[in-house]
Amino acid sequence: MAQGKLIDGKAFAADLRAKIAVEVAELKAKHGITPGLAVVLVGEDPASQVYVRNKGEQTLAAGMHSETVRLPAEVSQDDLLAVVARLNADPKIHGVLVQFPVPDHISQMDVVAALSPDKDVDGLTVTNAGRLASGLPALTPCTPLGCMMLLKDVVGDLTGKNAVVIGRSNLMGKPMAQMLLAADCTVTIAHSRSKDLPGIVRQADIVVAAVGRAEMVKADWIKPGATVIDVGITRYPARDPEAAAAGKTRLVGDVAFDEVRAVAGAITPVPGGVGPMTIACLLANTVTAAKRLSGIA
Repeated sequence: MAQGKLIDGKAFAADLRAKIAVEVAELKAKHGITPGLAVVLVGEDPASQVYVRNKGEQTLAAGMHSETVRLPAEVSQDDLLAVVARLNADPKIHGVLVQFPVPDHISQMDVVAALSPDKDVDGLTVTNAGRLASGLPALTPCTPLGCMMLLKDVVGDLTGKNAVVIGRSNLMGKPMAQMLLAADCTVTIAHSRSKDLPGIVRQADIVVAAVGRAEMVKADWIKPGATVIDVGITRYPARDPEAAAAGKTRLVGDVAFDEVRAVAGAITPVPGGVGPMTIACLLANTVTAAKRLSGIA
């Protein structure tokens, strides 16, 4: 049985990072500008520590300036906001990112509101969300931006395509829908409470699954030949009992990959699909912010 094309996000992201490194070198040579990214980490969440370390390593590898601010979990909200204010004002820093989640005593909404929209490389501020919704230049959330890059690469012209986004989060579902709409798709935002969710998804030429439920999307949900982008990620014990006993895990997306690949025209794997695109797009956003703040673009 024929299988859908595997969308290799890891290879695409590597190519994107290489292009970013060239652009960074040109900014240094022609304008004396080194794009700078600052990441603030509160507490010692293991997954967050891995993400932050990877962001720092890839930032440096692209020839950019990297700064990581590590704060204890008990830091006050006022002290965290003071750090954000300092980074907002630092001319060496063009992108500021606070790694979420933050401890319960800190308001994520207040932290996002404190970010300078010009340096909001996660695209979370109301200003950037509003600019995206209005069709104006904006710093957009990295994961949907990466999804759009993959879609345009594999599908080409998206005009007139029926797209269904499963999920309505501010970080993923809503901006993904706005980007697809800007690309002239007919867009439906569905979610776990949508009536006849399989029937809605079955109409789609493009499916973006970002609902956070492991293997929720089944083969009979998918229109033959559709392009499927799986944003979900859930960690399970390894299938092999010995490996599981040793604490090893496997990653599973929102899509039942093996069965859906038999129906889809193209599909992202988990891992190796959307995930690698997120940090690459973070670097791209930082370069964009550096150029705009410097009056180059």
